[in-house]
Amino acid sequence: MPAAVILFKFNFIKVFIVSCVGGIGGTIFYVYLSAAILKWWDNYKEKKQIFNKKKIFTKGNRRIIKIKNRFGLTGIAILTPVLLSIPLGAFVAERFYKDKRKVITQISIWVIIWSIVFYCIYYFFYDNLKGWFI
Repeated sequence: MPAAVILFKFNFIKVFIVSCVGGIGGTIFYVYLSAAILKWWDNYKEKKQIFNKKKIFTKGNRRIIKIKNRFGLTGIAILTPVLLSIPLGAFVAERFYKDKRKVITQISIWVIIWSIVFYCIYYFFYDNLKGWFI
């Protein structure tokens, strides 16, 4: 978001609206897509009955489970816009929490909060960031 403000000389409101609409729209799309993929996968496993093996936990799986157990849906929602990406965060949240309305609301709130945080970083550190983007 700060790069768009600097490069295209947009004002805060325009960049804020575009980034929030994109983030929230992506959240809605990927939550419903994830639900469809998970439903299809469960039906496929049930139909084929070849995936009855013991589950294997990798380092990545363990980290996700730790975040889920320690911070819950809010923790996943906080990390989604910045670290996990919206498609991965929506998938993980949908996998563990089936309430789509809660998942979409939580991630959308944090998309808005992170947009404001990034703008504040841009606003207060504009002179230092200017050399990176131009």
